[in-house]
Amino acid sequence: MQQLSQEFEKSVHYVKNSKQGKKLSNQIKLKMYALYKQATQGDVSGEKPAMFDMVALAKYTAWEKLQGISTNAAMQDYISEVTVLENP
Repeated sequence: MQQLSQEFEKSVHYVKNSKQGKKLSNQIKLKMYALYKQATQGDVSGEKPAMFDMVALAKYTAWEKLQGISTNAAMQDYISEVTVLENP
């Protein structure tokens, strides 16, 4: 578990700080956001944003689609996505 957490943190750092991470498409950013939220906070919580707040609604919806995925699975999926980004 500790090794998974360390790899996850390393992957998060890569996405936030690398040139490659900063150039991600909005679709990939949304996927990474949802995986991060699922890995760090579990299933979606809070009130669903109003339709006129499209960015917040897109984030909420992406996270909501991952409902039921375990923390470990979300971390592993996040790491796998970053591995693909690092080695295109």
